[in-house]
Amino acid sequence: MDKRHYKEYFHYERENWWFKVRYQIIDHFFDKFSKRNIRILNIGVATGHSMEILMKYGEVVSVEYDKDCCQFTQEALGIDIINGSITELPFAIGSFDAVCAFDVIEHVENDSQAVSEISRVCRPGGRVFITVPAFMTLWSKHDEINFHFRSYRAKGILSLFKDWETIHAMYFNTLLFPPIFVFQLIAKMFPNFRRSETGSDFSVIPQKSILNKFFYGVFHAEYRLLKFLKFPFGVSYLYVGQK
Repeated sequence: MDKRHYKEYFHYERENWWFKVRYQIIDHFFDKFSKRNIRILNIGVATGHSMEILMKYGEVVSVEYDKDCCQFTQEALGIDIINGSITELPFAIGSFDAVCAFDVIEHVENDSQAVSEISRVCRPGGRVFITVPAFMTLWSKHDEINFHFRSYRAKGILSLFKDWETIHAMYFNTLLFPPIFVFQLIAKMFPNFRRSETGSDFSVIPQKSILNKFFYGVFHAEYRLLKFLKFPFGVSYLYVGQK
């Protein structure tokens, strides 16, 4: 990750429309499919908001690959973070009741090794909670500056977790898929389209703008629908499995 990006990212995680509703979705389905007072491994903590959400469910151990991001988040939040890689987790077999990797495995070239490590450190009967970006048709400069290797379809994730029992799997951010798709097409036509210095898509819409509130409203309405139904496509994908 670009060193400038995680400083912006800290604010995006807490103010941007996509992050705010994404974490509502994560919180809802973690609460629905997990227990309380458990030991949780949170891989790819970034600037720490995922840890803040998971702490109410039990003891959270957080791992972050980027050393500078580790230092930044530890200083910003006063929390302990282990600097480590998802492909070589520094934990014993069966150490955790739940393993979370929210938008992480797309950063890993050998994603099958990442899933193997997740499986190794998760206890029998434990659960995994994964989110990933969906559909390579949405690939953009944002993916490149975040060092993504790929986006996924449902078939790809289910194949990676073929040895797990699928508890819940779904696409999300579906209602806003059309405008996001159009934006990415335009952005490819105009590669010098104005963003922040990091080039992140999150910088396109100001955090306190009416458009940010509008996108939040649409995505939040979808979140309410996701409690009862599934969509056949979306910008992101959620997988919950049991070992």
